Amino acid sequence: MKMIGLLGTLFITYSIIISSVNAQTNFSQSIDLSSLTPLTTADILPMKARAEHIDTMLEDKLVNTLPQLMTREGIDMWILISREYNEDPVLKTMLPATWLSARRRTILVLVNPGEGKAVERYAVARYQVDTLFQKAWDKESQPSQWQRLVELIQQKQPRNIAINQSTHFALADGMTATEYDEFVAVLPNSLKEKIVSSEPLALAWLETRTAMELAIYPEIVAMGHRIIKELYTHRVITPGETTTDDLVWWLRDKSTSVGLSNWFHPSVSIQRASKETFNHIEAFSKNKPNNIILPGDLIHLDFGITYLRLHTDQQQHAYVLKKGETDAPEYLKAALADANRLQDIFTDKFAVGVTGNTILKAAREQAIAEGIKPAIYTHPLGYHGHAAGTTLGMWDSQGGVPVQGDYPLHANTAYSIELNAAKFIEPWGKEIRIMLEENAIFDGNKVTYFNGRQTQFHLIKPKE
Repeated sequence: MKMIGLLGTLFITYSIIISSVNAQTNFSQSIDLSSLTPLTTADILPMKARAEHIDTMLEDKLVNTLPQLMTREGIDMWILISREYNEDPVLKTMLPATWLSARRRTILVLVNPGEGKAVERYAVARYQVDTLFQKAWDKESQPSQWQRLVELIQQKQPRNIAINQSTHFALADGMTATEYDEFVAVLPNSLKEKIVSSEPLALAWLETRTAMELAIYPEIVAMGHRIIKELYTHRVITPGETTTDDLVWWLRDKSTSVGLSNWFHPSVSIQRASKETFNHIEAFSKNKPNNIILPGDLIHLDFGITYLRLHTDQQQHAYVLKKGETDAPEYLKAALADANRLQDIFTDKFAVGVTGNTILKAAREQAIAEGIKPAIYTHPLGYHGHAAGTTLGMWDSQGGVPVQGDYPLHANTAYSIELNAAKFIEPWGKEIRIMLEENAIFDGNKVTYFNGRQTQFHLIKPKE
């Protein structure tokens, strides 16, 4: 489906949207590589249309999702304060599309009246924050921005005042020390006593995916798959000539050429029949400029895009055919099958209220019992690539992740299902790792891949 057609579904009722997403795929479905065509600028919306959709999705979330989250977390008032170019990461997700940064000092105030009523949205700011927030400061009548904020708080009489401070979750720790000191300095003692951390609410806002976001996420993930498919062809890769660094910069250039951006620098690595052993840090962060791709190589990439404020994060493999070969060797296909099985074991453990560490432990134990050597390092996905929410392992913390791994799963949260399965390859005389990463939604009952998952290798023809 073309992006414009898909975005039109934003205005369909929620029940239809959710049903459509859930019915599209399940976590055992594989990607149909033959159906992936090169991505072009025709598939990407012009900037004005993007802005309209971003604002539509944002207003929908402020109106239909935020009241439930504030009630769930028991927060009456949420205050977000940022100065221009030093924005709180949560505040940035609430700015209209035409605001590329805060302006001067921007203060957003969200008040939950309760009883199912709409959240009141105010901007104690010099400029009107589009139509999303009601302007609540007139500098000419009240010269002090801080004093106007105090007046608004006193008018609303909240039981608590949540601010973005968090010891363990960086994305919920956006209030700077200066903003905190100046804010507290103007508050009377009776209001200072009401200050609480917004951590649970900030995490909830960032991690919860709305029906409108879920309606477009599959197509955004498909965009990434289409770029990967185009890369993994003989039109881009000439064995014996092309280097891994060439592919890294091709991914960057391709993304920008169609109007997308990358939230991290891609990586491309090779595993082959050699004495070189696997190094996790090199595989994900170090690209060797002179590492020439050769027949018989197993190529791995890590790549992500940003579009309509949503992110992807994907890892897939390709095999470079040797002369006379028409498919990857059976021993490599068996290794890929192990990694797919690990995905199934892992995602089958997802359940509302269960912590990331509990899921990690259970999945690893089952995988090991089935003869698979697992490493699981899955993270939330959404407004950020490494987003807010439950951490389910890190590649160097397979025994669990303190605090972030103790955070429980919630429904309607998206994840980058990232993991690897190691397997000894007899013909190569060493252990390799099949490193997979696919993007999915957990709806509270099951994990659903947005656009399928890799179950077969991309095949690159040898040089003719």
